[in-house]
Amino acid sequence: MTSFEAATLPSENFHHRDHVKIVWLYLRSYPVLEALAKFSCALKHFATVHGKPQLYHETITCAYVFLIHERRQRSAPEEDWDHFAAANADLLEWPNGILRSYYREETLRSDFAKRVFVLPDREVARQAEA
Repeated sequence: MTSFEAATLPSENFHHRDHVKIVWLYLRSYPVLEALAKFSCALKHFATVHGKPQLYHETITCAYVFLIHERRQRSAPEEDWDHFAAANADLLEWPNGILRSYYREETLRSDFAKRVFVLPDREVARQAEA
C-alpha cells in the first residue's frame, strides 16, 4: 500500500486486480467513507504522478469501493485476500465486469460520470433489489 500511496509502483504493474486489493486493504483499516477518501486521493495522486490524471473515474472508484465494502461485510471478518478474491471473482473482471450490471455503457463513458459519482442507472440493478 505504501508504494501505491507514494506512487513509486510502476503504473504498468498496477492492474484492476491490484486496485481491488488496495481498496480491500484500506477497508480493513478504515471505515468505508474514510477508505473511499484515502483511496480516491491516493489514486488521483498515482494517476497524476504517472502522467495519466485523465484516467481517474469518480463513478467507477466510488462504486467499487462500496461494492468491495459490501462484500467484505458479508464475508467472515478473518477472511484473507486470497479467499476474498476467490469468493468475489466478479469484482476482479475488467473491463466488462460487475459495473455493467449497474450502469449503462454510455453513463460510464460520460465525462460527467468521470467527474461526479453517478448512482446506478440500469433497470436490471433496481429490479434485483425489489
